[in-house]
Amino acid sequence: MAIDTTALVIGGGATGAGVARDLALRGCDVTLVDRGGLADGTSGRSHGLLHSGARYAEADEVGAEECIAENRTLRDIAGAAVADTGGLFVQLAEDDPDYFDAKRDACEAIGIPVEVVDGDEARAAVPELSEGVERAMRVPDAVVSPSRLVAANARDAADRGAAVHYGSPVEGIRVDDGEVTGVAVGGALDETVRPEVVVNATGAWAGELAAMAGVSVEMRPTRGLMVSVDYPGLGTVLNRSREPGDGDIVVPHEREAVLGTTSVAVDDPDDYERADWERERVREACAAMCPALSDATHVREWWGVRPLYEPDEADRGGRGISRGFFLLDGADEGVGNFLSVVGGKLTTYRSMAEATADAVCERLGVDEPCRTAETGLPGADDPAALDEFVADLGGPGPSDSDTVGR
Repeated sequence: MAIDTTALVIGGGATGAGVARDLALRGCDVTLVDRGGLADGTSGRSHGLLHSGARYAEADEVGAEECIAENRTLRDIAGAAVADTGGLFVQLAEDDPDYFDAKRDACEAIGIPVEVVDGDEARAAVPELSEGVERAMRVPDAVVSPSRLVAANARDAADRGAAVHYGSPVEGIRVDDGEVTGVAVGGALDETVRPEVVVNATGAWAGELAAMAGVSVEMRPTRGLMVSVDYPGLGTVLNRSREPGDGDIVVPHEREAVLGTTSVAVDDPDDYERADWERERVREACAAMCPALSDATHVREWWGVRPLYEPDEADRGGRGISRGFFLLDGADEGVGNFLSVVGGKLTTYRSMAEATADAVCERLGVDEPCRTAETGLPGADDPAALDEFVADLGGPGPSDSDTVGR
């Protein structure tokens, strides 16, 4: 028997769960489906950084402004899903001091709090920091638990009437007279869903999903490796103050430090090479900032696939510093009730979801404002409750499997 729904959101990562929550808060009838566990794709395979915006400040003012705004919002609404670690951008002797100065100036102009300290002060904060660190810049980076964040969004959506189905892959999309009229969903749901509006929030898989509806979404997925080592004493995020490159970030967890990352284009986000050189390069590059990481015991590793939008990547000439998002209307190709949201980053998932929900509500004639920035997530102040949500929705992804439920 077919399921009728007002909005079908496909993809249960941070953005998809955020869209479902936003629409449910506005009183919409929502169904959310994902082929695996929630946060099973890109969201649960990140390094878990909650950006301050400093990483983008000198190259993407708008993106940096969005990051610092969402950073503050998530600290307010997400509670125990966020750890307030702070961050350091460190300049090594071989790094261009002009790049550091440009980043500091841009942060100050945007309103991102920064404090420049010399190498000795930086080493007082992180005792095993390299002697080659000449100066550093404190910024309000933090660490977010993707599994907790996604699960809390999905739980809030469900508590407000949304139907949430994981382990339920989309197997086909029927289009009649320029509208999606049916979506065949297999797995645990095993039903046809008849939506008024479809939101494609499948990240790196957005092109494949869109093709089922006869819509083209050009993606350029890139893989990135994260290596987690036994290193409980870091305490703060470390960023290398240089043009983006492999191994330029270290993210602290409770007992581990996550070293990242690489950027290699892949043809298939489900089937790609895992290369030894990535492990070696990430470890070596991160150890330049903190030499003790060179010998720290390897605990685990994972690759994630970034949902990069091909036209944006082409405009920037490949690996760049911007990570904006794009809302694509299937009406441009004759499918009027099919929207795709692509690009972006975990930090800005809520604003991506807001923009997408605004577009859905415009089509539906729903005149309700977004309330996700002011409404706290359920269980936000109770880590055990958040971890129960995660367990109920498929378990944690590799990004935070060392901390969630422990």
